[in-house]
Order: sequence, then structure tokens, then C-alpha cells
Amino acid sequence: MAMTLEEAPWLGWLLVKALMRFAFMVANNLVAIPSYICYVIILQPLRVLDSKRFWYIEGIMYKWLLGMVASWGWYAGYTVMEWGEDIKAVSKDEAVMLVNHQATGDVCTLMMCLQDKGLVVAQMMWLMDHIFKYTNFGIVSLVHGDFFIRQGRSYRDQQLLLLKKHLENNYRSRDRKWIVLFPEGGFLRKRRETSQAFAKKNNLPFLTHVTLPRSGATKIILNALVAQQENGSPAGGDAKELDSNSKGLQWIIDATIAYPKAEPIDIQTWILGYRKPTVTHVHYRIFPIKDVPLETDDLNNWLYQRFIEKEDLLSHFYETGAFPPSKGHKEAVSREMSLSNMWIFLIQSFAFLSGYMWYNIIQYFYHCLF
Repeated sequence: MAMTLEEAPWLGWLLVKALMRFAFMVANNLVAIPSYICYVIILQPLRVLDSKRFWYIEGIMYKWLLGMVASWGWYAGYTVMEWGEDIKAVSKDEAVMLVNHQATGDVCTLMMCLQDKGLVVAQMMWLMDHIFKYTNFGIVSLVHGDFFIRQGRSYRDQQLLLLKKHLENNYRSRDRKWIVLFPEGGFLRKRRETSQAFAKKNNLPFLTHVTLPRSGATKIILNALVAQQENGSPAGGDAKELDSNSKGLQWIIDATIAYPKAEPIDIQTWILGYRKPTVTHVHYRIFPIKDVPLETDDLNNWLYQRFIEKEDLLSHFYETGAFPPSKGHKEAVSREMSLSNMWIFLIQSFAFLSGYMWYNIIQYFYHCLF
């Protein structure tokens, strides 16, 4: 369709704005990520002397970095409306968050809506596709202790063993509390056809808004982190890291992300901001870990049921524009998530000032040496 004269100025401004946003994002990354790495290096003696304090400081810097990513969408008008149970109530407990996966923007949405949940972001471990390891943020995630999982049947058993070892070595030793997991194992558009074929073959419900989840990673996490024994120690190999005050993994948080008209936001849109302001909706349900079965078949069925319920939630949302009310309530209550502009300004300023400081320090030592 040909562009009209009336549309030309608007499209021109959209292009200029996208280029300005991209330039700022590049500059933001060039100062924030190297500064984070420099701070982590300079704090290595503290890691030896007081590991818990080191990972606390690292977690705060990690939260700030994710806050910067969230701010790119915030200022483009990509906001979040939250529904269902209030997950702030369990923000200090250990929990696994199970999320449906539609596009790369899902991660950015979670980075935004979890910013106001206390130290959740600072003490969070992400399980994400291995391709993210090679992005600009990959080195930050590696330092923080996130786990990159390689998809595919031929890698599955090996990756689950690596995940188990990773949890044993990094979860409680770094004082992690939450794990974010996308059980579908890929984007909806890529897995829907395979999932529907599997459902038909195994007499399972036909899903269109989500796909049937895989249980391997969930089972590994539960076996490693749930406190099952009567004396309070965990069943997994991470027992030596569970202090006397910890209750182990306590909650499963079922998070359902919905986009208006089922049109997900991708990372390119989040960065360039060429899409009109959009409200993404996130629905939460909280399940006590004691109600989650650990045996493989029972866990599979439990996970299938959660995603069947996600299908119903999303169907209702796409038909009405809102999620249905929780059981025992007549109306569904939504909460508008908000970021503090002052807080964003302060962390961005800290990033650029840190970048300037580290540049001068490195330049000074370079001239001293050469």
C-alpha cells in the first residue's frame, strides 16, 4: 500500500526516533556492561572474604542492568498490567516461575514487571535458550549464574545433567531465590504444530494459545531444591548450602503473558519502539510446593493441567480483553505496574558516570604502562 503525503512526516519521525533509541541503547550497553564487569573484577577479594555480601552487591548491579532494559520499553509506552494473585507476598521465599513463551519480548516484559518485587530480580536465576549466551547481555548472565539450555532431543539428557550440576554449584551458594523457566521449550509459533501433533497422538487437549510443556527441567529443579525430608534438609545435592533458616523451595508461580490481539512484542520492537504504546497483561497464580507432585508421570499431568488452564485464561482474555476473576471472586482485579522515573534516571546516570570513571582509570594505566 502506497504511503500518502499525510503519513510521510509521521513515518519520518518514527524512523528518526527509532535511530535515536538504538543509538542510546548502544551507548547504554557500552558503558553499563563493561562497568558491571569492572566492578565484579575489582570486588573479587570480597568474594573470597565474604561471598554472601559479594553476591548481594552483584545482584543489585544485575537488577539495575535489567532495570535499564525495562526502561527502554517503559519510555516507548510498553507497560504492564498485572492480574491474579499478588506475588509480592512471596518475594522473600524461594519460588519457581513457569511462564508461557511467545516471543523474545517475554523476557523484557518480566524484567519490567518484576522490578518492583523487592530483591527478586537481584536473587533470580534465569533458564533461557543458549542463543542468548551470544548476545550483548550474555556475559552478564554468565557472571550472575543464569543457565543457558540447548534445545533439541539429542541434547536433552546432557543438558538436564548440566542443569542439575549448575544448581548444585550456583543456586544457594549465590543466595538465589527465584528461578524463571519457560517449560514449553521454545516460542509458540515454532512449537505449536509439533505440540498439537503430540496431543493428538496421546489423546491430550488441542491447544492453540500455548503448547504442551516439557517437564525435564522442572523435575530437576524440584528434586534439587525442594526440602523433602522430615529434618528439613533438601533431597538434592545442594544440601550443604541450605542454612538452618531456609525452608527450601516453597512456591510455584504460574505466570501467563497475554498481548492485545495475540500480537507479541519482540526484542527489536522493545529496542526501536516503532510499535504504538501497548499494554502487556500478566496473570499470576501461586501454588504451594507441597501440592506439586514430584513423581515423573504425576508431575507431567500437573504441568499439562497448568497449561490447559493457561489456554482457558488466554482464550478468555482474547475474547474479552481481560482475564477472568479468580475462584471465589465476582470481578477480576488488575494492577498497573509502574517504574519510578527518578530511579531510572539515577541508575542510568550511575552507569554513564561509571563508564566515564572506568575509561579514565584504564586510560591512566595504559599510559603508565606504554
